[in-house]
Amino acid sequence: MTESFAELFEESLSSTQLRSGAIIIGTVLDITSEAVIVNAGLKSEGVIPRDQFLNHHGEIEVEIGDQVEVALDAVEDGFGATRLSREKAKRDQAWKVLEKAHEAEETVIGRINGKVKGGFTVELNDIRAFLPGSLVDVRPVRDTAYLEGKDLEFKVIKLDRRRNNVVVSRRAVVEQEYSEERDKLLENLQEGQEIKGVVKNLTDYGAFVDLGGIDGLLHITDMAWKRVKHPSEVVEIGDEINVKILKFDRERNRVSLGLKQMGDDPWVALARRYPEGTRLFGKVTNIADYGCFVEIEEGVEGLVHVSEMDWTNKNVHPS
Repeated sequence: MTESFAELFEESLSSTQLRSGAIIIGTVLDITSEAVIVNAGLKSEGVIPRDQFLNHHGEIEVEIGDQVEVALDAVEDGFGATRLSREKAKRDQAWKVLEKAHEAEETVIGRINGKVKGGFTVELNDIRAFLPGSLVDVRPVRDTAYLEGKDLEFKVIKLDRRRNNVVVSRRAVVEQEYSEERDKLLENLQEGQEIKGVVKNLTDYGAFVDLGGIDGLLHITDMAWKRVKHPSEVVEIGDEINVKILKFDRERNRVSLGLKQMGDDPWVALARRYPEGTRLFGKVTNIADYGCFVEIEEGVEGLVHVSEMDWTNKNVHPS
């Protein structure tokens, strides 16, 4: 006896829609302390662990009567029960969002949440992505602490769902933003101008400051009127500071910044306060082979040359 068309159609529908892993719509019937009961129109109701319905704040994200997407784990397990998964459905939806964004070259929102060899891990709606260290910013970044825990925009540059592999770039997003902001900023930038910026990176010789579309170099010698051993003594990554533009090379888009120039130069009034011949007490701050440095007030140091340390022995070592 041949099967009717209706039976064949229903059989086909079942084989395509009710396969393991299929995403179906269900209705929340009940919420208990441990589970969420969902009716997906199958032989039995699905009992899904409550924690699969919690958001990032640990709060339940559904109410009784809500329709939700769930993944079919099994139409009928060994106990005759339907097994559903909200977690797998959310993951499937997250993959679809990434695939769409990748195809349309749109940005996605994620958070840097860890460090691995060669870069960092990024959470994109429960999907783990890899962010190469070279693609964090337009300049090398040693410390991403100022970015961690924040919602950031990324571009998906590589996607392989079968291998569970996602690679993202923040640099691509920053470059696009910088390109737009840079043009506007460069039109109005002038030497001597005071401007606000954010410290992005520290090196042994200074700090790079984001001026909003272009980075400027704050050299260690322009951080303070006193001697600075390392930039971290004056600024930290993420600090918002006011600086003065000392030099601006329009052809090369290079900006030199000054922080100490935002205040008065203590050396200007030094001659009036300390005429030649004045006897002073000071604090030795550093010793070198050629003499020692003495701080006579905050930010003001003088050199006592080795030849000025002793009347009789001109070759005495400062120590």
